[in-house]
Amino acid sequence: MSKMIYVLSLALIILMTGGGVAQTDMKAPTAKKVPKILKIHGYEITDNYGWLRDRNDKKDPEVIKYLEDNNAYTEGYMKPHQGLVDTLYKEMIGRIKETDLSVPYKLGDYWYFTRVEKGKQYPIYLRSKSNDGADAEVLLDQNELAKDYKFFAIGDFDVSDDGNLLAFSTDTTGYRQYTLQIKDLRTGKMLPDKIERVTSSAWSNDGKYLFVVQEDAVSKRSDKFWRHTVGTADQNDLVFEEKDLLFNLGVGRSRDRKMLFMASYAKTSREYRYLAADNPTGEWKTISPRREGHEYSADFNAGEFFIVTNKDAENFKVVRAPLADPSEKNWKDFVAHNPAIKIDGIDFFKGYAVLSERENGLEYLKVMDLRTKTAPVRIPTPEEVYTMGMGANPEYDTASIRYTYSSMITQNSTYEYDFKTGQSNLLKKQEIPSGYDKTQYETKRLWAVARDGVKVPISIVWKKGVKLDGSAPMLLYAYGSYGISMDASFSTARLSLLDRGMIYAIAHIRGGAELGEKWRQDGRMFKKLNTFYDFIDSAKWLVANKYTSSDRLVIQGGSAGGLLMGGVVNMSPETFHAVIAQVPFVDVMNTMLDETLPLTTEEWVEWGNPNEKKAWDYMVQYSPYDNVKAQKYPNMLIEVSLNDSQVPYWEGAKFAAKLREMKTDDNVILLKTNMGAGHGGSSGRYDRLKEVAFDYAYALTQVGIDK
Repeated sequence: MSKMIYVLSLALIILMTGGGVAQTDMKAPTAKKVPKILKIHGYEITDNYGWLRDRNDKKDPEVIKYLEDNNAYTEGYMKPHQGLVDTLYKEMIGRIKETDLSVPYKLGDYWYFTRVEKGKQYPIYLRSKSNDGADAEVLLDQNELAKDYKFFAIGDFDVSDDGNLLAFSTDTTGYRQYTLQIKDLRTGKMLPDKIERVTSSAWSNDGKYLFVVQEDAVSKRSDKFWRHTVGTADQNDLVFEEKDLLFNLGVGRSRDRKMLFMASYAKTSREYRYLAADNPTGEWKTISPRREGHEYSADFNAGEFFIVTNKDAENFKVVRAPLADPSEKNWKDFVAHNPAIKIDGIDFFKGYAVLSERENGLEYLKVMDLRTKTAPVRIPTPEEVYTMGMGANPEYDTASIRYTYSSMITQNSTYEYDFKTGQSNLLKKQEIPSGYDKTQYETKRLWAVARDGVKVPISIVWKKGVKLDGSAPMLLYAYGSYGISMDASFSTARLSLLDRGMIYAIAHIRGGAELGEKWRQDGRMFKKLNTFYDFIDSAKWLVANKYTSSDRLVIQGGSAGGLLMGGVVNMSPETFHAVIAQVPFVDVMNTMLDETLPLTTEEWVEWGNPNEKKAWDYMVQYSPYDNVKAQKYPNMLIEVSLNDSQVPYWEGAKFAAKLREMKTDDNVILLKTNMGAGHGGSSGRYDRLKEVAFDYAYALTQVGIDK
């Protein structure tokens, strides 16, 4: 019996027994067709569903009704499996410590940490004079702040050097549009300061000024840099405006608090300006003027600049430069380029530095003693596949640092590394109240072979006892864009899949940076098709090597990973049984032609500018919406959010409508819209787990698991 027939039969049984959904509720909503013609580069393109975007004011009754009708259809389709959704959610709740404390970090005279409490969606932000949290004072209670909102997120959280003022920003819609305010921690009262659309901020040393970056209201490009006078409602001095449409701005300060940095950054070029933090009204100077292809970042330590650069170094190197003149002519190698090792960053502390490196797809932290100049030492990593990185380390003068570590079978852990002894001490390992035995699971790294002979790493985890004979179901995840690496981390929710015999895997395809800068470059612009081919070939390799079979394979990706999902189902639909595409960037051509949309112009150097024929001709080969055709498609769950600023809801909505129109099979296309959130889904921790439970229930039931 096919899966679709099974679901319809079950729905009919429920109807006959008086349990639920009427047969008519199982019919997918049909979007009306309003032809819209685009003429470009000699082509004539018809878009029948462009009205879902053109009428976007998020209040248009017809648009809202279409989204709500689809939600009702999706709910009806999944109603027979609601018991599984509920069971998964209860399991996931049982694996988290509902009342818990984060590991405190030291900053100035205080230890800062958060507390979550059972039944509450959000953390409470606290600080204490002692690291045991005694006599803690509440800085912000996010639950109180969020009580009148469906969505509530905190962005910036930055305390002034004297510990008296807290600058924090909040988003109440999910549109990632943050309002910055300042709280006087001595009195508990809010200052009159209120700045809209803030994307980053940094204090001056004296606490009299706050430097803020503000985004444009329409394009959401971070383009204005202000010096704000603290304690005023509107005293802002414009320091710099970024005119180049490819660039965004950001602001930060060195860990020793001596230098402020303003960064202008595009996908393939960066430029840094600097100013002494004790001279906030001074003149900002440029380290190295921007040029195409030159990416660098700057830091300051012990009276010198340190710059991570790709100048003559594809995988980056670190140079040092004098305070008097840090221009390129004075750059001297500090950490030489090693083609086999990508440098992701460097952190400076008093007398020490810590390099974040990536070799052969794995992360490492290398500790350097700047005083003794002894050979750098990598912090040991005990497993074959894992993820690690720097933790919260705001203090410059410290005898130790925090780092995080996990694997697909090892819980999220925070360690303290002692600079002098070279020893790591476990401070906190994620607790799983319902119980967990890592010896019951197995994880490893595989290497699939892509069609051009390139080997693609795959991180994989399963419960011991699962037969690797092709009969096991699998959920295969990937992203593959922007040089973002999808490393093998731990998930308590994922255990619900593993315990039911489902294998979980991550394909580290080109477009990410798992294997260095070349890996990123070989999956972007006019090599972007490698990203899709790598995923398809990885899936086929897993099938050929008996880890799963095509009729047991569910795939998942979000945002640019949703673009991946849309692309591969057009190119190789027979390879996959079902798809979860979350906030998918699938309407590539229409979006990248519209420079009034958020993110568009800066993305022209990531995907290409389709106003140029060469870029159009390449991009249109993989644009999911433009390649939907009359063929069989897998079952699909397409999820969007009404307040998404990065991938507007209409992209997934249009994609679902066109798939239903064109496909030649009886498989089901579901569209689910979160009507009160943005790109990352719901903000509350319980709400988020409910979303994960729903997705995992969909994945499991697609391969016949409903218990």
